[in-house]
Amino acid sequence: MTDVTASPIAGSSPEDRPMITISHLSKSFGETQVLKDINLTVHKSEVVCLIGPSGSGKSTLLRCLNFLESYEAGEVRMEGRLVGYTEGFPRRKMKNRELRALRREVGMVFQHFNLWPHMTAMENVREALVQVKGLPLEEATAKAEAMLTRVGLADRMHAHPSRLSGGQQQRVAIARVVAMEPHVILFDEPTSALDPELVGEVLQVMKDLAADGMTMVVVTHEMGFAANVADRVAFLDGGHIVEDGPPRQVFHESSEPRVRQFLQTYHERNSF
Repeated sequence: MTDVTASPIAGSSPEDRPMITISHLSKSFGETQVLKDINLTVHKSEVVCLIGPSGSGKSTLLRCLNFLESYEAGEVRMEGRLVGYTEGFPRRKMKNRELRALRREVGMVFQHFNLWPHMTAMENVREALVQVKGLPLEEATAKAEAMLTRVGLADRMHAHPSRLSGGQQQRVAIARVVAMEPHVILFDEPTSALDPELVGEVLQVMKDLAADGMTMVVVTHEMGFAANVADRVAFLDGGHIVEDGPPRQVFHESSEPRVRQFLQTYHERNSF
């Protein structure tokens, strides 16, 4: 099992720090422990994919990164700053305003698109720019239109979600997140709710973001995306990180029997 612990270096500049540092993280729901001593780092402009069987803790881990799920032990640091808790002992949960400020730096794209049905695509992207970032309406509109153009929806920006395909809705959701200029984007199985023929258009947007240097942590069952786009792949099983390394190591050179078994089953199910 690979230990990838890396703590912020005392006196290091912000540019030298990992974007995300996860140290000895544990999380339980009642008596069920779903994350067990997780250690992981994500550096600026890295794409890290979390793969593994359903129920292995991938989505829970992702949600701990912006404290949508609290954690009992260990810590998560975002650019050196402790997530969810105050520094010192005993630690206390952050105040809501502090947590909101931290979450402005972290975008999240969910399985389901969570668009406002009464708003057009452009209005969905624009709303947070006005209400959260405080941009003037004209500036927010221009930025929203630019973001939708970036994800290939220049001709659909005045359509309501009901008139968009699932792939188009997910691209609107991504545009909404990117418009907020986060330091990192978390993707929780962003293609799992899509018809197979629509998956490619969303993955292409994600590839473009990776090429532009966006830091991304992606929970995915799309092994091709993980193999071809990720800088690192972490395989989770039973709440543990079983292996963490470059895609070639995980997909082709793994010495972990559980990883090899999972990938063999995946290939068998997805072969024609």
